[in-house]
Amino acid sequence: MPRVTSLDVARRAGVSQSAVSRAFTAGASVSAETRAKVMAAAEELGYRPNKIARSLITRRSGIVGIVAAYLDNPYYPAILEKLSRRLQARGYHAMMFFTGQSNDPMDDVLRELLEYQIDGLVMVSAGLSSAFAARCSAAGIPVVLFNRTLDDESLSAVSSDNRAGGRQVARFLMENGHERIAYLAGWPGSSTNRDRRQGFIEELARNGRTLFAEDVGNYERVATCAAIRRLFSRPSRPDAVFCANDHMAVAALDTLRHELGIDVPGEVSIVGYDDAPMADWPSYALTTVSQPAEEMVEAAVRILLANIEAKAPAPERVIVEGALVLRGSARISALQHGENHRIQRNVPRD
Repeated sequence: MPRVTSLDVARRAGVSQSAVSRAFTAGASVSAETRAKVMAAAEELGYRPNKIARSLITRRSGIVGIVAAYLDNPYYPAILEKLSRRLQARGYHAMMFFTGQSNDPMDDVLRELLEYQIDGLVMVSAGLSSAFAARCSAAGIPVVLFNRTLDDESLSAVSSDNRAGGRQVARFLMENGHERIAYLAGWPGSSTNRDRRQGFIEELARNGRTLFAEDVGNYERVATCAAIRRLFSRPSRPDAVFCANDHMAVAALDTLRHELGIDVPGEVSIVGYDDAPMADWPSYALTTVSQPAEEMVEAAVRILLANIEAKAPAPERVIVEGALVLRGSARISALQHGENHRIQRNVPRD
């Protein structure tokens, strides 16, 4: 049988060929009545739009590349799902690419990105060199950094206010009587680790305090477990540890409770960052700083699509403030319990 075309559908529905195109384009302006006619005609004729042919005309593939460094952190699979769904609702499809924490493998990734003629790129917690950014710009590919920032102001970025989050944690621990406060760092080269640590140390210093101890978990479970063993093999041990993300915090909880036999929060308080799905599991009940995932994803998609559709890119920076979510992994003094208005109490997830 001959291939059914959009012109055939237009004739059957009694509308223009451009109306058929709009009916199959997410977000395009078309009345509900016209869309219903087109869809009914398409169903009768067995028509399916040819996205490849359309991309040759529009010079857009409808594909957005998402580059992620790793998925060990349970915060990121949830983010990737939200990004994919938002893009799909706007008529785009996500294609995943993976790289390491450093910038070294990015040339290989860039070659793949260009081969697939992507329309835009979201870097989810992955490193991005200035050279890579310049090559994307030269290829006309808008880039949005998600949960990462760079000093290059020509790049759009969406992140939580990591420095403010670090300050919140420091205030909370000091206000609740902790004296020997430690920091467990993530990957030292990441902006998230840098900013969370900086805010944390700044707030301690503002109150005449310094870090009792520090080690590196590198955002990895094995490295975190080793770091916790080192911190708690000291003659004088921390009474609080701020972990740079929840993935490390739950590894710290497991090591302290099940390997070292240390009571949390009786002997030591543990605080994370992200509010990943497992943070409110009863076995962890992790006190943490939330990163507002819905708000951050919405901002990233809005900025990216605006730059795809614009003739000239307009870089934008969005910083979203998170809240400290109290659960059971950190000790709360009787004075502070229920009275700190900066703290968001835990609300069970749907």
